[in-house]
Formats: sequence, structure tokens, C-alpha cells
Amino acid sequence: MIIMPLKEGENIERALKKFKRKYERTGVLKELRRRQYFTKPSIVNRVGKLHAIYVEGLRRDEE
Repeated sequence: MIIMPLKEGENIERALKKFKRKYERTGVLKELRRRQYFTKPSIVNRVGKLHAIYVEGLRRDEE
């Protein structure tokens, strides 16, 4: 649960902005989207390896 203590007279817009930032940092929405469908572990591993190869290629191009 996210708790947002408010100071007396604090602007509601600013408090809402703080809440949204905290909510995004928790990763709840990202986790919800990830769990909407099942992905086989072999697919997850394959995508991870392809991403690692891509990132390594970018690093080599910089040098």
C-alpha cells in the first residue's frame, strides 16, 4: 500500500503528482501487464539472450 503524508495546505495537484511517481516506481502496472499472459521460460530466455546480443553490439559500435 502506498502512503502519502500530506502537509497542511499542500496543493492537491502536487500531492497527486507525487503519488503517481511513487506508484510508477513500485512497478505494479508493469507486473500486471507481464502477468496478463503466460510466456514459456524458453521464450523468456531466448528474448533475454537476443537483447544481450543487441546491447553488446551497441557497445562495440561505440568503441
